[in-house]
Amino acid sequence: MKMQLNTIQKKWNEENETDFSNLLAVFLNCTLKKSPDISNTEGLMTMSQRIMEANRINTKMIRVVDHQIAYGVQPDMTEHGWDVDEWPDIQKQVMEADILVIGSPIWLGEKSSVATLAIERLYANSGILNEKGQYAYYGKVGGCIITGNEDGIKHCSMNLLYSLQHLGYSIPPQADAGWIGEAGPGPSYLDEPGGGLKNDFTTRNTTFMTWNLMHLAKMLKQGYPAHGNQRSQWDQIRHDNPNPEYR
Repeated sequence: MKMQLNTIQKKWNEENETDFSNLLAVFLNCTLKKSPDISNTEGLMTMSQRIMEANRINTKMIRVVDHQIAYGVQPDMTEHGWDVDEWPDIQKQVMEADILVIGSPIWLGEKSSVATLAIERLYANSGILNEKGQYAYYGKVGGCIITGNEDGIKHCSMNLLYSLQHLGYSIPPQADAGWIGEAGPGPSYLDEPGGGLKNDFTTRNTTFMTWNLMHLAKMLKQGYPAHGNQRSQWDQIRHDNPNPEYR
């Protein structure tokens, strides 16, 4: 997909002195369109991806709907009655990444059903612990991209970013970006003319989001300090009552 960075984006890339080359980013595109149909959500996500790649971050774009993903909140749903579940392979790539960006179109004012499915499957793995005994998403950074032709960028972003931080992801400042055209039928993000490719507000927010994700991921590469947040230590405490009353 063709995506040209503008003059200031290129300038910031060229002037960057921080080494991001040890970072990996995964972009989960939760469009409802299967490949090779054009995805406007992917179009905007690609801008963020290009900035990261220009700063030597390895990236991977995954269109979730191209895979057979089972519904459920267990790590591998083939162990729970489903014949096929390709999520475990996607989850492996997510766990290897330092940065996760979820992209979703807006439908009826909400994130897509595919985005909901992706969040549920991420949640299914939220109980996994890292080598420090913390939840395994600790030290990873999350953001989101939203597109559509109706209101809802902030609503969908609030939902996605809350979900990610609840699972253990760290959310930097201004960790979302989006584009919507006029309400109702009209040009989509990639359409010329009238689309969002030349929208300065969207381009600026996507650029800021991307740099904030990179900066925070670099700072957290060594992970969170392991004190006061270790599930493994918490579980060693035996309570006589499964729901103790703390005084």
